[in-house]
Amino acid sequence: MPQLDPLPPRDRPPWADGISTQLRALLRANRAIVEDIDLPAVLRRVVESAVELVDAEYGALGVIGSDGSINQFIHVGMEVKTADAIGHPPAGHGLLGAVIAAADPIRLRHSADDPRAIGFPASHPPMGSFLGVPIRVRDRVFGNLYLTNARAGHFTSNDEHLTTSLAATAGVAIENAHLFAETQLRQRWAQAAAETTAAILSSETDDVIGLVATRILDLAEADLVGIVFPTDDPDMLRIGVARGVGADAFEGQLVPARGSISASVIEGRQPRLLDSFPVTRSGGVPTAGGPALAVPLIAAARTLGVLVVTREVGRTSFTVADIGMVSDFADYVSVAMELSAARAAQQRMVLLEDRGRIARDLHDHVIQELFATGLDLHQTAGSLPSGPAVARIARAVDNLDLSISHIRTVIFALNAREEETVSVRHRILDLAHELAPLLARTPNISFAGPVDLLITGHLADDVLAVAREALTNIARHAHANSTILQLTAADGQILLEVRDDGHGFTDKGRRSGLANLEQRAENRSGTFTVISVPGDTRVRWMVPFSQPAAA
Repeated sequence: MPQLDPLPPRDRPPWADGISTQLRALLRANRAIVEDIDLPAVLRRVVESAVELVDAEYGALGVIGSDGSINQFIHVGMEVKTADAIGHPPAGHGLLGAVIAAADPIRLRHSADDPRAIGFPASHPPMGSFLGVPIRVRDRVFGNLYLTNARAGHFTSNDEHLTTSLAATAGVAIENAHLFAETQLRQRWAQAAAETTAAILSSETDDVIGLVATRILDLAEADLVGIVFPTDDPDMLRIGVARGVGADAFEGQLVPARGSISASVIEGRQPRLLDSFPVTRSGGVPTAGGPALAVPLIAAARTLGVLVVTREVGRTSFTVADIGMVSDFADYVSVAMELSAARAAQQRMVLLEDRGRIARDLHDHVIQELFATGLDLHQTAGSLPSGPAVARIARAVDNLDLSISHIRTVIFALNAREEETVSVRHRILDLAHELAPLLARTPNISFAGPVDLLITGHLADDVLAVAREALTNIARHAHANSTILQLTAADGQILLEVRDDGHGFTDKGRRSGLANLEQRAENRSGTFTVISVPGDTRVRWMVPFSQPAAA
């Protein structure tokens, strides 16, 4: 194909040089945009190239969020101190919002004459001419180019065409940068998935779920990751694990389920993409947070909880691609939860087996040896004349019987609970364990008679209430070193006796609690007494078990 010679200078029209210069500037701008593949760098190059292309004083690019507002704003030409004086970036109102709404170029000779030119902060530089052009990525408006104060006085139709052409190239460059960033991110997630799998399988720590949450925090470039679990109360949820900024204020916090995003994800079992996630710190009121993802944790057709990944206000929103990657990784949280539950069950089985072995050894060896020793001492006492030695042997035999009773209580506590209804014996032992941190020593508990057979239903509730009140009073007021609780069912009576070696009893400050215990005894035709001297206080609550109320 023959090559055409350029027009001689004398035959070129007067406007040719200007157009040629603009085209060369457009080519340079296009080349500058496509040279980089990093998205933040591409966005800044787009603005810088547009400002240079049409010789504007100021330029900006506003990235549009899923709610239609500007969630990222890159500006060029404005000094740092001026930008700091303005403060927060624009939300997308006024002229900027008009470009968003129109999705077409808007060109003004004097922006102040347009009624849409509102909302400029007091410290904002004067804005004269204005040119706004949308940037499309495929069939979606990604953002808008904003150019102001053309140095030639106003923007021309050629400036609009050039900027529109530049915006088309910018759309391609932005899409390529997105694809490149997404590919790199998927590689990171895939590598992290393999590492997390190995960590879950090999980890001996109980914090496997926290380990996974920490990886998600890094991979998603998030500020806070939380895992929300249902509770026994259907109206409340619990933040079981939190990692990131301010995690200590959230971990373990109870939050209302009604109307919450987490509850909707648990119920719907579908992930949600949010531009703003309400945040409630401990003791505070809900406030608007930044962008977030909420992904259900599903295992064996059950929703175990919700994985919530959040960023601070002002940071970029999560994308649909992020949902897919976080959802895939959420499966590892479910696996970690199932594995933790399996390990806990295995440890519990080992503990129960060990307790069973100890209980058998105590029953088959220790109790039998103590019982045999008691018989030997009893026989020896029978062959001796009356006197101090016989009395001492009798006391020793009584102490052995008491020790056997205590050991039987320990054996009972060591055995696993298989009954559906927890016995009064277990309830008393659990109460003692619950209140032990408040006492100088764990209470010495003993039982006599068929307590589990006779003390059931409402009677068991009354016995437990009396025991709780007595032990709580000791913890609050007695300053005792030792506490003894004995529950006996014999001779048609249920007797609960609680003893301590504290300072002794005074009525001051404890009358209402004791009145309740006395009322419980009277309701069952029983008695309630308190015998107290310094070093020996005894609370006795006794009711007949032959009454119909004991059934």
